[in-house]
Amino acid sequence: MSYERHNISELARELGVTAPQLYKWRKEYEEFGQGSFPGNGNLKQTPEQELISELERKLKDAELERDILKKAIGIFSKNGR
Repeated sequence: MSYERHNISELARELGVTAPQLYKWRKEYEEFGQGSFPGNGNLKQTPEQELISELERKLKDAELERDILKKAIGIFSKNGR
């Protein structure tokens, strides 16, 4: 274990960051994989969280479409009288 720490410390010095920062990055990579460092203000999400976000967007779109159709039906049924 001390050998690993020595390598991490050495690597941190080479990269100009702290050893704790490297440990944090490694932990994030283990938890989130490729989504660890999305950049551009994107949230880190596990694949399950990404799926939930996508499904929530689709649900919101479907609810909006439903509401528009309800209003259209109301407008057409008033004009038919």
